[in-house]
Amino acid sequence: MRRALKALHTLAFVLLSGGASAGEDMRLVPNRPLAIAAVAPGETVTLPLDAAPGDYLRGRLDVTAGSFDIEIVDNDGVAWRRLLDDVGLSGEFQFVAGGTPSALRLMAGPDGGAGRLTLTARLSLADQKPPAAGHDSPAIAAVAAALATGGTTDAFWRQAREAGTPLVERTEDGETLLTFVYRGAARNVRLVGAPSGDHEWLDRLDGSDIWFKSFRVPPETRFSYQLAPDVPELPGTARERRVALLATAAADPLNKAPWPADAPDRFNSKSTVTLAAAPVQPGMENTAAPAGEFIRFRLASDRLGNTRDIAIYRPKGFDSADPDAVLLVVFDGRNYQREVPTPAILDALVADGRLPPTLAVFVDNPDLATRSRELPDSADFADVLADHLMPEVRERTGFSPPPARTVLAGSSYGGLASLTVALRRPDAFGNALSLSGSYWWSPPGTSATIANRVATTERRPVRVFLAAGLFEREHGGADGILETNRHLRDVLLARGYEVAAREYAGGHDYFVWRGALADGLLALFGRGPIPMSDVKEKP
Repeated sequence: MRRALKALHTLAFVLLSGGASAGEDMRLVPNRPLAIAAVAPGETVTLPLDAAPGDYLRGRLDVTAGSFDIEIVDNDGVAWRRLLDDVGLSGEFQFVAGGTPSALRLMAGPDGGAGRLTLTARLSLADQKPPAAGHDSPAIAAVAAALATGGTTDAFWRQAREAGTPLVERTEDGETLLTFVYRGAARNVRLVGAPSGDHEWLDRLDGSDIWFKSFRVPPETRFSYQLAPDVPELPGTARERRVALLATAAADPLNKAPWPADAPDRFNSKSTVTLAAAPVQPGMENTAAPAGEFIRFRLASDRLGNTRDIAIYRPKGFDSADPDAVLLVVFDGRNYQREVPTPAILDALVADGRLPPTLAVFVDNPDLATRSRELPDSADFADVLADHLMPEVRERTGFSPPPARTVLAGSSYGGLASLTVALRRPDAFGNALSLSGSYWWSPPGTSATIANRVATTERRPVRVFLAAGLFEREHGGADGILETNRHLRDVLLARGYEVAAREYAGGHDYFVWRGALADGLLALFGRGPIPMSDVKEKP
């Protein structure tokens, strides 16, 4: 039977390496690609596997025409596992060989199929061993070696203080490695805001006072973080145990770039990382105190049943009759006056001639519960902004620009709100500036995301700027902010929206959003050559 399987459709294959002819042995050999010539619709090609029970096999199918399914079949041709389904471009697969001889079977789709199949790895059960213990960080490896011969950690900590932390090193293959370290915790240390996009536990170097964790990052990386030593272990819920890190989280004592500069103590301060290739954050090059004036008032809404603080920033010399002037409405207003110095950024960009005169309206949340209720796609909230807040702004400033010169901006839920409010009320807001928008969100009890709505409703006269962090990837199997922003971008473009999209080597972080806010304003209204079609994606 194996000989029959081996001979079946042999002429459909030609070895791409080694100069073999179609009549030679056609077994799958690691890293020797097999070309799949044209296979008729619905026809199958079967390749025997030379594998013992327990062998680990990994492979890749690259399709050049049509599509394929791939499954594993036993000696009798009965399928026992589907590896890839309806592959039209490329796909990777892996499995462990069973106890009976088996083969790979490829079935061409309705348009036939052609491509290339490569077995990229085959490891016997005896070879399936973890790598030898070691450390990516040369500094950690060196101190581990010193400890093994009776040395101490004193020289390591002296060098860490002098260089500052995290340690920035190069791996053997040229990648940038960040290693976070902490000295002397008794039980544990947690890194809050790690490059993984999660909060990570540091490891303790055996027999030492060193807690550490290393991450490979892009050379354009910028982000902020804290370290939480000896996080209390609580008997409560998973969430209660997770947020317990806030009890000890503080700035890294060896980091030389704390933020913000005026934090009252180390618990209210963060440490920052800005690698040499990190992009310039426009408007942050030489920030100064805002030169304009603030108009502050409270906005009460019977429809929403609450009252909130509003702050209007009117730049010095602002002319409400200027047809080029822009109105910026920002959610989470308090944060966008503190963590993101928006007034100073606007002053700098306008003074440099990069941005038209811009009046900013900062919208606060009454409390966190209200924020979670109103910002994720509330029709009432959208109408209050358009029908109540905008007339108040006009009355207090004399400024009432058309929707095309009005932009909503925010991050996280605020990023989500910037787009959903504009889509609901394009008569008032013609631009959405979304920073790390929470587009994973869908109304309770449904799976209909904002991307679904965009795909199935009439296009609105709204221009969009989307920003997301490369460290905001999925966790636990669910799409994260990065993936859902990419999907929304593609849907918006397919529906004919004007979209600019940027990705940053950072996380869910106001330290990143300082630059992303300015990038969005320049993409939407900048006086330089920044096209709205600018779409960038990094792997």
